[in-house]
Amino acid sequence: MGGGIYLIQDDDRLLEMMEQPYDSEDQLQDLLITYPNLIAGDQIDRATPRKWLLISREVTLASAEETAMQWSLDHLFIDQDAIPTLVDVRRTSNAHIRQKVLGQSIDYAANAVVYWPIDSIIALFEANCRDRGRDPEQIFEEFLGEDANEDRFWQKVKTNLQAGKIRLVFVADEISSEMRRVVEFLNEQMDPVEVLALEIKQYVSEDGLKTLVPRSIGQTAEALQKKSSATRERRRWDESSFFAEIEARRGEDEAQTARDIYVWAKDRSPEIDIQWGTGDTYGGFAAQLHQKGKKPYQLFTVNIAGKMEISAHNYGAQRPFNGEEKWLELRNKLSSIGLSLPLEPGERRSPSLALFTLQDETALKQVMETFDWVVEEIKG
Repeated sequence: MGGGIYLIQDDDRLLEMMEQPYDSEDQLQDLLITYPNLIAGDQIDRATPRKWLLISREVTLASAEETAMQWSLDHLFIDQDAIPTLVDVRRTSNAHIRQKVLGQSIDYAANAVVYWPIDSIIALFEANCRDRGRDPEQIFEEFLGEDANEDRFWQKVKTNLQAGKIRLVFVADEISSEMRRVVEFLNEQMDPVEVLALEIKQYVSEDGLKTLVPRSIGQTAEALQKKSSATRERRRWDESSFFAEIEARRGEDEAQTARDIYVWAKDRSPEIDIQWGTGDTYGGFAAQLHQKGKKPYQLFTVNIAGKMEISAHNYGAQRPFNGEEKWLELRNKLSSIGLSLPLEPGERRSPSLALFTLQDETALKQVMETFDWVVEEIKG
């Protein structure tokens, strides 16, 4: 143990909080039940933070149908995409415990897929709700909203189990470097199973104030690429998820620039509308100008990589910029704001502007005024 964190009080006094071990594993388990957000859903998936529905604590699992229960899992949660999340809690991370936990958890995962009927999971959830004095339907509505289809959700849980699409989370107050390497290796190799470790450190001040700091471990770049390319590239963004993610990736200033561009387009509705795209690398939104009797005219896109892009081919293939004179005029206008069009219309290029170059108010204003001109030229 070592190190600390520091809080600045209202009176400018610096309050030192030192790392302190938990009294027992039960204490850490109780904290996860009371505060499921400690499982760090925002670190596991930054674009769409995971939310947790507690199914049960101390879940027993059989090795075959109609046999005595053999294993006990600390916690079973399910996220909003119906992915079962098996949580195992240990207060220490020595080598013997590490090997035992990893082996048991893989046993859980293998047998859950085969011997865990969906009816038993629903029964566990309802029993847990009764033990806590809560109505299962109310808890489910709080989790997914009033319009959620509960039967469809449980069916999706069943489908994920059958496909082996589950998540293993090892929780401890300290994750050793050896444990980290093992978890990262397993997460890279086990597909579609997601394997993570979660370190939750406790810091305590002299007057008893406590702070808990979770840190998700195991999501290497290779693992993310393997597990996320198929699903994230198909993710459809919306206003809330896009701006939360671009701020996380690119910072507050670039996110604000993207929002200013978005507001420019929204203020011209219904003449201009926003179409949300998919993709974790270049997905984002497109501003489209409606044309009577014609397909919408795409003005530009703003993507999650922090760029504003246009399609030279799109502009060069449509009136009024498919003519030499208007193309040259458009080329000069866009060149003045940093978008370099080819000499001839129709070339398949996608000039782009980095959003960080538009954080100056004057530069952004010039860009928006240029697209005001583009809109008027298209309208004729």
